[in-house]
Amino acid sequence: MNLKNSQSFGASSPLNGLGKQAAESRQKRKTAEIAHALNKTPVDVATLRRMAISEGGLFTDEIRRQVWPRLLNVSVDSIPEQLEKVDRENNKDFNQVLLDVQRSLRRFPPGMPDEQREGLQEELIDIILRVLVNNPQLHYYQGYHDIVVTFLLVLGERLATALVEKLSTHHLRDFMDPTMDNTKHILNYLMPIIERINPEVFDFMQQAEVGTIFALSWLITWFGHVLSDFRHVVRLYDFFLACHPLMPIYFAAVIVLYREEEVLDCECDMAMMHHLLSRIPEDLPYETLISRAGDLFVQFPPSELAREAVQQQSQQTAASTFKDFELASTQQHPDIVLRKRRKEQQQMQQQQQRHLEAQRGTVAVVRPTARRIVKLAVMGLTVALGAAALAVVNSALEWAPKLDLLFP
Repeated sequence: MNLKNSQSFGASSPLNGLGKQAAESRQKRKTAEIAHALNKTPVDVATLRRMAISEGGLFTDEIRRQVWPRLLNVSVDSIPEQLEKVDRENNKDFNQVLLDVQRSLRRFPPGMPDEQREGLQEELIDIILRVLVNNPQLHYYQGYHDIVVTFLLVLGERLATALVEKLSTHHLRDFMDPTMDNTKHILNYLMPIIERINPEVFDFMQQAEVGTIFALSWLITWFGHVLSDFRHVVRLYDFFLACHPLMPIYFAAVIVLYREEEVLDCECDMAMMHHLLSRIPEDLPYETLISRAGDLFVQFPPSELAREAVQQQSQQTAASTFKDFELASTQQHPDIVLRKRRKEQQQMQQQQQRHLEAQRGTVAVVRPTARRIVKLAVMGLTVALGAAALAVVNSALEWAPKLDLLFP
């Protein structure tokens, strides 16, 4: 039994019993809850986080334009109406940014008129250079434009500039150092997560000496560079913006775990394994994987993973200051969120278990290492999302010291 074979809880799953009409009704209720949270004084950021994490995310770009700034604690009213002009000629990063943006054609909607696309590419260049000029401590990296273009397409230049600047000085800060040391450190969380859930896959990957480079572009672009469907990209951005900065590495881990059969059937060779893992399938069950990533984050937080790794001299990454990132409002009461979600989780889990028992008829025999995976699958979108929401709402969550793992 593996993640791929376990029950999926997508919108078409009979376990949910969601027909088209029921799904539309649920979306309307969720949209109304988002609107209610936005209209509160102060805005109910805790609810917005839960909505961004839960199944379906924020649904539309119109909603994202209202919610994403709240998730990053950006005051829309304080954004200047007129953006400062960018001096391209005297900017040291201009040539590299221009080359990367010119290669970004696939990131724009197919069928978009050339004139419109070219105008957006000019705005993309200006956003990037504007953020770098305003924050000289930040260093451009290839792949940064893949994140910025997502914000541009959803938000427009003015709002995207403000959110990208906040994101760059917080969530993405470690990727924008002069060296890749902190990026490598973050990648080093990947294998301990895989080892906890599936030691067989972990051992096989270690034998193949594949390392973690295959996940580099996933991490530094928030999967924007490797996913062809823009709907999947923005759904992940809903999730990541509502969560701890390390959540992308947990999502990378669940992708690998989901592909257990492919990994174990692959030749135990570094090149072959890297080729397999670096190509993300088009048909991933995103909602299920999002649920499991949230679950794993709660079960195996970064602090626990680091404590069990070999300790070295503590080096603080920018993301370790996440507890100081003013995401929480005075209305984010984690205890209230937890009690409410636990009640919902218990009811939903009981219904799911009854349905599974009725459908299975017989109990399948599974390996001991798979029992936890089965348990996570049964918990699905209820326990996982409730726990993840609690974790990300708690702004005092602490990161651990650096892992002392060999980076290939």
